[in-house]
Amino acid sequence: MIANAADQHRNRKVVLIVDDDADIREILAETLENLDFDCTTAVDGLDALRVVRQMPVRPSIILLDLMMPVMDGYEFLDRRRQDPALTAIPVAIVTAGHGVDRDRLAEDVAIISKPFDMPRLLDVLNALGSEPGRG
Repeated sequence: MIANAADQHRNRKVVLIVDDDADIREILAETLENLDFDCTTAVDGLDALRVVRQMPVRPSIILLDLMMPVMDGYEFLDRRRQDPALTAIPVAIVTAGHGVDRDRLAEDVAIISKPFDMPRLLDVLNALGSEPGRG
């Protein structure tokens, strides 16, 4: 029975949630975990770089807020582009802002508005190959 539980855990997809708002991180992580995702969180872009480099398994997707202190989402994306290990991880932007500077994104990424439309969020996760149970 224990081996089966370990296999099930390995099949779950890992989502890194990067947001400076603790309530958003907690609610989003809890919701996704209830849908069979494993979630790890970071409080800003700098923390996300540290967290992702320490993870034993790279995340399947990064959900990234743009407006954060210390290192915002735009700078995180700039640093991500410089690291081949990170460029392979898909990113979806989660933002309450309406003034997203697509030129600074330098790639075509999904943008998910806050408050979250969960069907839209799940569609994005699935489109990026992060559907739970798919390997």
